[in-house]
Amino acid sequence: MKQYTRAVLIGLLLGLAGGSSAQTMVETVTSVGIQNTLNSATTIPKLPTLPTAAQNNPQTNLAQSAPAPAPTAPAPATPAAPVTPLTPAQQAGLEKAQAAYDARSYSQARKSFEALVAQNYGSPEPHFGLALALLALGDDKGAAFELRQFVALAPDRYEGPYNLGVIAGRGGNHAGALQLYGQAATLMTGRATATAQRQVLEALAAEQTRMADFMALSATLTRITALVPTDLDAAYRLAQARTLSGQGAEALPGLYALLQADGTRMDAALLLSDIYMGQRMPDRAVRELDAAVGRVKKASERSALLLRKADILAAGGDTRAAVLAASAAVKADKYNATALAREGELRALRSDRSGALTAYLSAVRLAPDNAVYRTALAGVRLTLGRFDEAAADTALALKLKPDTATSARALYVRGVAAYRQNRLLDAVIALKASHKRRPDADTALWLGLSYYAQQNYPAAVNALADSMRLNPTPTARLNLASALLASARYPEAEAVLRSLVTEDPKAADAWYMLGLAQKSQRQDDQARISLKTAANLGSSKAKDALKSKN
Repeated sequence: MKQYTRAVLIGLLLGLAGGSSAQTMVETVTSVGIQNTLNSATTIPKLPTLPTAAQNNPQTNLAQSAPAPAPTAPAPATPAAPVTPLTPAQQAGLEKAQAAYDARSYSQARKSFEALVAQNYGSPEPHFGLALALLALGDDKGAAFELRQFVALAPDRYEGPYNLGVIAGRGGNHAGALQLYGQAATLMTGRATATAQRQVLEALAAEQTRMADFMALSATLTRITALVPTDLDAAYRLAQARTLSGQGAEALPGLYALLQADGTRMDAALLLSDIYMGQRMPDRAVRELDAAVGRVKKASERSALLLRKADILAAGGDTRAAVLAASAAVKADKYNATALAREGELRALRSDRSGALTAYLSAVRLAPDNAVYRTALAGVRLTLGRFDEAAADTALALKLKPDTATSARALYVRGVAAYRQNRLLDAVIALKASHKRRPDADTALWLGLSYYAQQNYPAAVNALADSMRLNPTPTARLNLASALLASARYPEAEAVLRSLVTEDPKAADAWYMLGLAQKSQRQDDQARISLKTAANLGSSKAKDALKSKN
């Protein structure tokens, strides 16, 4: 059931934006999606300001936090570059540079910081300030160079690798960003404020999400929830990450605690059902969804929960209960086009074509620009023999420029409708276009039938052979044999038919056609045996053939 869970926990959607603001380090804002969403913090905390002149001690945290105990991070492999304290005059220059940066006079700030670097290259603060000014001016290359100088002078400080990580991420080097954020997360231990820790950990979590390293992401989110135990969004994200790392059962305690704190969270209830599905406990998943339906506040949320219930029931083969659940989802929110379309799909599976038609019509009214719904409606109308309406629906669907699979399906419906109306040229055109977009055995079968009806037997053979290659059903093979007979390719037809009667000795039509293939090759004794077998199985055509002297 792990595949089911991953199908429900839909793929990652990572948006990354970086920027800089006055008196802050560069910020990253992330948004990711796993299942409904792999939630990130609603706001990313800002790291504090540039150092003031009073904080000229190179061992003081640039983020202006209170003095902290010695870091627990391991010592750097290479010794730090010699650090030179700022003179009083340089401290005054640092204040002026900072004031220009605060006023967003970034060009002036850059000029002042560069002057300080020239005066005292061994002080880390001017390098760091210059890096931020260059970042504000869009000079990532120059900023990265200055940050590397800062790291050389202050290797125990997390601000350097963190900002280098931001630059790496902005440049598309996400593996590098991941490594740098990891370094920053290690270095900040015991020396950064909770706010600063949150920002660094969120950046690290974003890159771990991008890399789909859910085990490492779980560890990072565990640190975040320890920093902010009341943040329910972070707790939810942790449960998601654990689930995706294959630790769904381990995610349950935190998820239940989250629901105890806020039982109205639909996302948590959906994830809970996913976990139980992953544990092959669909009944438990359904019960959890039923319980959540009574807790959530919004009609749209009740509808979504009931729709998930319908999906679980359908996956278990109980389409009747699935239809009832989908119908309840529609009643909970009559504007839920997705629920209406799902109800239509489930009713069609149960051959309730009129009910499916009603549901799809409502879905299309609510979402007229949805090509998938419009195509499904066309398919139902095709099964009801309403060929003109089905063709009209496919035309509307194709105007919406749908994806490849949907356009292929719409063209298939159009082609079959045309075949049923004996518009054979239109059928061939539509079915060929459908098969080109997405090769499909059923499409190739109908294309072969259309060619056969046109008496274009060589083309029919090619299409039906393609259908048999994609899915060697008895129907495809029998029709291929018929086209081969019509093309006077008797030995090939005989070979196909012999395999059919071997697999199913009661296949009357196959025995009859085998007799024709043998007779056409002057194998009269064998043909008579095959035709008698077909006649004994009830084939009237075989009986007529036996009566014929020819």
